[in-house]
Amino acid sequence: MTSNRFSRRTIMTGAIAAGTQLATAKQRLGAKELSGEGRPMPRLMYAYTGCRTTRERDARGDGINVYVVDPMTSDWKHLQLLRTPQDNPSYLAFDRTRRFLYAVHGDTQFVSALKVNEVDGRLSPINTQDCGGKNPVYLTPDISNKFMIIANYATGSVGVLPINEDGSLGSRCDLVELQGTPGPHKTQQTALHPHMITYDPAQRSIVVPDKGGDQVCLFGFDATLGKLIPKDRLRVRSRQGAGPRHIVFHPTGRFAYLANELDSSIETYSYDAEQGALKPLQILPATPSSFTGDNTAAGIAIAPSGRHVYLSNRGHDSLAIYAVDEKNGLLSAVGWQPTQGRGPRFFTLDPSGKLLYAANELTDTVVAFWVDEATGALTPTGQLVRTGSPTCILFSEQH
Repeated sequence: MTSNRFSRRTIMTGAIAAGTQLATAKQRLGAKELSGEGRPMPRLMYAYTGCRTTRERDARGDGINVYVVDPMTSDWKHLQLLRTPQDNPSYLAFDRTRRFLYAVHGDTQFVSALKVNEVDGRLSPINTQDCGGKNPVYLTPDISNKFMIIANYATGSVGVLPINEDGSLGSRCDLVELQGTPGPHKTQQTALHPHMITYDPAQRSIVVPDKGGDQVCLFGFDATLGKLIPKDRLRVRSRQGAGPRHIVFHPTGRFAYLANELDSSIETYSYDAEQGALKPLQILPATPSSFTGDNTAAGIAIAPSGRHVYLSNRGHDSLAIYAVDEKNGLLSAVGWQPTQGRGPRFFTLDPSGKLLYAANELTDTVVAFWVDEATGALTPTGQLVRTGSPTCILFSEQH
C-alpha cells in the first residue's frame, strides 16, 4: 500500500485523505449503531508501528507510523510519520489510559513519551528520558499506571521511570540487575538479557524472560515507591541454550507459554497464581521436523478464546499454530503459515482476535491474515502494508 519513504507533499496528501476517511467512518458509525445483520458495528481503530532506523542494523525505517484502520474493510490508511528524537523506536506500549504512547529506542539508553491525540490518533512528542541501561527492548506500565517498567537487554537490568500526570517520564527511580549465570551460547548469551516484561493474570507478579540466562525471573512491585521486589525463589530455569524470549498466559490464568529464541522451541508451564509459581510441563519444536535450516523463534500470542497459541519463526519465516488442550494446557502442533516475508520479528492479533498481522522486519512489510477461530488456521487476506523495518504493532480502538 503506502511506502514508508514519503515526501512532504505525499505525507500531507495521505493525511488529508485519511482525515476524510476518518470523518466519513465517524458519520457512518454515528448514524447507524447496528449492522444489517444485527451485530454491533466495528469501532474505528488506529494502528501504530515501531521500527529500526539505523545503518548499523541495516534498517530502512524512518520513525513511528500511524494508520487509520477502516472499520468496515480493515484496510490501513497512512495518517502520520513521526520521526523520533532518538534512533530505533523499536517497541511501543500505551499507558493504561491509552492517552499516551511510549517507545524504547533500541541500541541506545533512552525511552520516549508521546501524547495520543484523542480526536484523530496522531502523536506528538512529550519528552525523552534515560532508562538507566543499554538497548531497552520492552516496556510496560505498572498496574497503578504511575510507573513505566523497562527491560534493558544489553546491560541485564530492569529499570523503572515515573509517569507524570501529563504523560511525561520522570528520572529513573529504580534499577535492578538480574541475577544468574549466562547460558552456553557463545555470542547470544555472553551476559544476562531480559527480553520482555509482563504481569501475570492476577497482576501480582511481574514476569521477565531472560534470554541470556535461560531463566524466567519474577518480581513484585511497590507502586508507592516505584521499586521492584525480586522473587528469586520463584525463578524458573529453562534448559541450557534455550534463550527464553517472550511469554504469554492463558486467559484462565492456569497456564503460560514461553517462546525460546535460541533453540527454536515453545515451552508450556502450569501456573499457580496463589504461589506465583511456574512449573514446566512440555517443550515442542517451533518448526516442522522437515525444516533443516537455521531458525530463531521470536514473538508469541494466544487467541482470546485460549484455544490456540501462535509463534513466529525467523529463518523458517512462518507462524507456528498450536492447539491448546483445555484440560491440561498442553499444546499440539496444527501447522505453519508462511508470513509472506522474511524475519517476522513481531506479530499480533487485532482487538477482535479475527485478524493477525505479521511484521516482516527484513522485507519491510506488514501482512494480514484471517484467523479461523475454530481451527486456528491462518489465511492471507491479500492486505500488505509497506513500511521500513517494522518491529512492533499497537492497536487502539476509538471509544
